[in-house]
Amino acid sequence: MYYVYVLRSLKDKDFYVGYSDDLKIRIKQHKDGLVQSIKNRRPLELVYYEAHRNRKDAMARERFLKTGWGRNYLKRILANYLQEAR
Repeated sequence: MYYVYVLRSLKDKDFYVGYSDDLKIRIKQHKDGLVQSIKNRRPLELVYYEAHRNRKDAMARERFLKTGWGRNYLKRILANYLQEAR
C-alpha cells in the first residue's frame, strides 16, 4: 500500500502533503526532524491520509492535493477540524 498524507504544522498552521509506502515510519521521520523540507516547521500533526494500491495513483493524488484545487478540497473536508483547532 501507498499512503498520501497531510501534516499540519502547529507552528505556522500550514499543510504539508507527501506520500510514502510506510506511513508510520515516514510520520516518525517528520516528527524527529529527519525530513529537511519541513524540519523547521515542527511540531507537526497528521490530519489526513489516504491509502492507494499502487504508487502511481498515490503520486498523482499527492500532486493534486498540492494544487490550488487540492488545497481547497482539503480545507473543505477538514473544515470541522480547522474550526476546532483555532
